[in-house]
Amino acid sequence: MTTQSVIPGETTRPSNPFRAAPNILTLLRICLAPFLVAAILEDRFALGFGLFVAAGLTDALDGTLARILRQRTMLGQYLDPVADKLLLSTLFLVLTHKGLIPARVTVLVFGRDVGILIVAAILYAAVGRREFRPSIFGKANTLVQIAAVAAVLFYQLNPGVWVADVRALALNLTIALTVMSGLHYAWVASRRTAVPSVASPGSK
Repeated sequence: MTTQSVIPGETTRPSNPFRAAPNILTLLRICLAPFLVAAILEDRFALGFGLFVAAGLTDALDGTLARILRQRTMLGQYLDPVADKLLLSTLFLVLTHKGLIPARVTVLVFGRDVGILIVAAILYAAVGRREFRPSIFGKANTLVQIAAVAAVLFYQLNPGVWVADVRALALNLTIALTVMSGLHYAWVASRRTAVPSVASPGSK
């Protein structure tokens, strides 16, 4: 008969076999990236579009499972946005290389992301803040980027007028929201790094 030691003050919880499911789905999305890039480079746009839809489904499922199972982990909070940025940034580069997305759009997208990384590093160095939550503009920008990539890929399968209009709209919205979210992040960062002046003794 074996006994299991329990640390004083620690309550045991039944293991959940689905505990790691959200993080596994996020890692699966990262693993899909090279296959998606290869499909686009080989002009296999039907396969590329299908893989992109599959990646989108894993993105929706991992968030849903995390909420339902209440399995929000620190790893998942960091890994999920990294997976999204890795996939989208790579696709913007590849589609620009193929001449399917204007270079100015990709330059803006990368410029904003690099700027946010620099600002996050400054916040951590200045005030020790590790969390830098996305704003409503940032979330909208991510959704529009996903729509833009999907429209660009779908246009290669169905070059209809309405698809071209959706593609143009999504790319224009990507430019607008990239600029807006970048400016908003800069404004938020300037407020968080501002150090209030210390009142002198005897002042009121």
